[in-house]
Amino acid sequence: MKEQILKAKTENVEEIKEKIQKSESVVLVDYRGLNVEQITELRSRYREAGVDYKVYKNTMMRFAFKDSGLEDFNQYLKGPSAIAFGYDDPVNAAKITSEFIKDNEKLEIKAGIVDGKIIGVEGVNNLAKLPSKEVLIAQALGGFNAPIQGFTNVLQGTIRSLAIALNAIAEEKEKSA
Repeated sequence: MKEQILKAKTENVEEIKEKIQKSESVVLVDYRGLNVEQITELRSRYREAGVDYKVYKNTMMRFAFKDSGLEDFNQYLKGPSAIAFGYDDPVNAAKITSEFIKDNEKLEIKAGIVDGKIIGVEGVNNLAKLPSKEVLIAQALGGFNAPIQGFTNVLQGTIRSLAIALNAIAEEKEKSA
């Protein structure tokens, strides 16, 4: 019996470690005061954005963060804790959490991790204000596209001017002929 419990706990710690390593960001929250309906809505929002939200025992998370080289994160593991792992976009978990807090003030951000660095509540809120990965890529591509588009417009203007000049010469020759 003890062996089964130990095995289950070890598997739990390994699962958390794997999620920490795969994620681009992590947000730790205190969910006290939320009712079942609110938690269900939060889980749904996370799921839609590809964010994994789960409640683990703090002791299991302590082992996982220690084994992942993030032992300093353990200072935030007090009281009821749930954790959101953002896999595709480092902004998603923080953005969804911050937006959810606007309507449900009982949810509290404890801390987060981005790029292997621990950030506090303010850092998570600042991360939430950033545009998503897709928006940043679109902005970068738009920035690359602008000079090319400007160059195309200049070339079109030059060609248009040349065509107008040639047309004027042709009309003048017709008049003189």
